[in-house]
Amino acid sequence: MADKIDPKRLSDLNDRLNAKKSVSKKEAKHEDHYSGAHLGWRMVIELVVGMLMGLGIGYGLDHLLGTLPLFLIIFTILGFAAGVRTMMRTAQEVQIEDTVIDSDDLSIKNMDDSDD
Repeated sequence: MADKIDPKRLSDLNDRLNAKKSVSKKEAKHEDHYSGAHLGWRMVIELVVGMLMGLGIGYGLDHLLGTLPLFLIIFTILGFAAGVRTMMRTAQEVQIEDTVIDSDDLSIKNMDDSDD
């Protein structure tokens, strides 16, 4: 281990940390403005697409087999379930990202507190 702390390297590290903090704060502020609406529309689209795909597959099978309401109902329900599952996976990904961002902010704050 080194007994002496190089002040030049320490000041360079401090400058890089401050630059990184200022960049991340600016990006997060712009992203937060639209992130809620973006996330909501993404989840709605995932649900609707799942239902429409199920509806299309069910109608196509019913048309081919001549059993009009049977597969239409079954695949519409399966499409809804797939859409809900995809929405839940998206919500889990967003929650994990928020947790990582919050823990990064906490570690930066802890580093600032230890400098005093």
